[in-house]
Amino acid sequence: MRGRALLTMTLSSIAMNIVAHKAASTSRLRPEVNSSITFPNSVSRPFGAARVPLTVLDCKPVFFRRRWPVVREGAAEDAAQPGLTRQTLVAAALRVLEREGIAGLSMRKVAAELGVKAASLYWHVRNKEQLLDLLTDELMADAEPPPRQGDWREQLREYSLRYRRHLLAKRDSAKVVAGRLALGPNLLRLMEEQLDRLREAGFSDADAALANYLLGAFVQGFVLQEQSPISASETEGASRSEVARAAADRLRGLPETTFPNLVALAGDLTAPSMEDRFAFGLERLLDGLAALLAENRAHSTAEPAPLEGKPSTHE
Repeated sequence: MRGRALLTMTLSSIAMNIVAHKAASTSRLRPEVNSSITFPNSVSRPFGAARVPLTVLDCKPVFFRRRWPVVREGAAEDAAQPGLTRQTLVAAALRVLEREGIAGLSMRKVAAELGVKAASLYWHVRNKEQLLDLLTDELMADAEPPPRQGDWREQLREYSLRYRRHLLAKRDSAKVVAGRLALGPNLLRLMEEQLDRLREAGFSDADAALANYLLGAFVQGFVLQEQSPISASETEGASRSEVARAAADRLRGLPETTFPNLVALAGDLTAPSMEDRFAFGLERLLDGLAALLAENRAHSTAEPAPLEGKPSTHE
């Protein structure tokens, strides 16, 4: 009891000192003492205050700054939500991507799609970049591997055509996957199948690895251009063909003495469809790989056979 009384008196003293100092600091004159307020003998008091007992009920409580963490209201809702997994998170991100494109994809909008707070997502991904890694692999979930039929060139041609169609069917997918190496199960499956066809065709390990990268970069880069506006006119409602025709007219109207090639090739530069452009680039890429494969085969057959009784330097 004595301890409680001491604590009460100490708190009362602190409270009254705060009141007295605050009153003195806001007035140039000596503050008038309210005779209705009394103080105990042991409490510091303003000059002239009566020395009579003061009960705890006469004092206002004093709140000290807390030194322990404060649990924010609603923090429990930010914890991992029941039923929220990486798979459901990625599925929601795909829906946002399809509806609003890469520019509209954010952690906040994905959380809204799931009906949770954004903080809940960080139990499953560190940031948006990690979410894009997961999206990259998920976008490849239904992509088809190179076929087994035909020779290596037919296989890679068909695979590249399929891959382009696959990316075009998903809004802004090339903007997500281009340049991103996210080694999830779906991408690993596709890479394994493609490397199998290249090595089976006779490409060296190093050439197979580089060809694998080259094909992916070509298709992704091409689709990246297709999924980007060709000009401001397209964003304002014009079709690509209309933009191309306007570009052709502009090229034909240039001074021929300054731009003879642009004027002469105005139609050739703007007329081909994207399918024709893709097919042209793909065939030239395959031509290069065929030349590389033929060169490697010629080099391997041109190597002299080891002398009888002398081990080969390649063994």
